[in-house]
Amino acid sequence: AYRDMAQQKLDLVIHVGDYIYESSWGRRSEFVRYVSTPEPYTLDDYRNRYALYKTDLHLQAAHAACPWLVTWDDHEVDNDYANDRSQDLDAVDVFLRRRAAAYQAYYEHMPLPPGSYAGGPHMKIYGTQAMGALANIQMLDLRQYRDYHVCSRLGRGGGNQVDVAECPELATPGRSLLGAAQERWLEQALTKSAARWNVIAQTTLMAQADREPGPERIVYTDGWDGYPRAREKLLGFIAERRIRNPVVIGGDVHFASANELKIDFDNEKSPIVASEFVATSISSFGPNHARIEALLSDNPHVKYANGSRR
Repeated sequence: AYRDMAQQKLDLVIHVGDYIYESSWGRRSEFVRYVSTPEPYTLDDYRNRYALYKTDLHLQAAHAACPWLVTWDDHEVDNDYANDRSQDLDAVDVFLRRRAAAYQAYYEHMPLPPGSYAGGPHMKIYGTQAMGALANIQMLDLRQYRDYHVCSRLGRGGGNQVDVAECPELATPGRSLLGAAQERWLEQALTKSAARWNVIAQTTLMAQADREPGPERIVYTDGWDGYPRAREKLLGFIAERRIRNPVVIGGDVHFASANELKIDFDNEKSPIVASEFVATSISSFGPNHARIEALLSDNPHVKYANGSRR
């Protein structure tokens, strides 16, 4: 995939997270980038993980071919982490030391503005990238400021696949994926934008996604489906303020999709607020054909989905 990107003579790459994986899952044969070393926890560990990835000549060529804009998701630190909570529910001070090491390594190895990291477990990565009058690209951070997951597995943090009817906490008002300060910034940035296109670059699938066929609605709580009121608030703002040509881009879910975004996904007459395009993964395997078919059949706002190609 990186070789193809380098050969296409692209003008710009927007990388929406999971540039590295902190660990590997499943059978070794399923992974193009299987890593046999333990999970990173220290600064040296994370530096070594980036160094390993950057030995890939095709990745080097993709970086050399054109500018990149980047943001992170979870695997740059720890799977499904939320704010200062790790998936393994480590002590906060322990996890923040790990997060500080991961953030420093990310800053050292990725194309970010000088001075954007001052040390420690905090780093402001969200902001606006203006492409003249053509487009404003709002780069978001969906990890550092989010509220904790609800309905996690017993004794674990992170996301979980749940029946919406059995997890009423999902609809708790005020739960945020972006955090209050980033929400305010995004609303202000969208309101004052005079660009022809307003691109919201974030890290996962924003459209509602019923993951299993049948009358129940089964969702994965690590993405926007885990924060439905925050999604409703953002899309409602875009509709109310008539933001010009809004396009959402994302990744994370290991399949490509094109979706219509609505304030109320359960109402077929709810107006389309924005378009969404989700990129597939670079090397991680995607969902099988049956899951993709279920996604298309139970989610009429999902217009295209493909998990077979990288």
